[in-house]
Amino acid sequence: MIIRRRARRLLVLLPIGIVAIAIFGFVVMNLWNWLVPAVLGGKLITFWQALGVLVLSRILFGGFGGHRSGWNNMTAEEREKFRAGMRQKCAGNPQEPGSVQA
Repeated sequence: MIIRRRARRLLVLLPIGIVAIAIFGFVVMNLWNWLVPAVLGGKLITFWQALGVLVLSRILFGGFGGHRSGWNNMTAEEREKFRAGMRQKCAGNPQEPGSVQA
């Protein structure tokens, strides 16, 4: 029963996902071909290059999803400890985090 429900869901979501990726690819290609040559003097790109740009931007800026252990998942104490450690690193100060300089 659960397997059938998952298979049906996949059969519905897979074509929607493919269409969405194609639409995003065409949007990126058209925006690039409209703006970049005029503004920066770049070359025109194809649909497949636009998809490559989307994948590259996802890798560089979006990650691959999954578990995100970032700032939003930290407790207040963890955030303060992180801030103190960053202050210590940025200042080049070998003291313990939270200690006061004389």
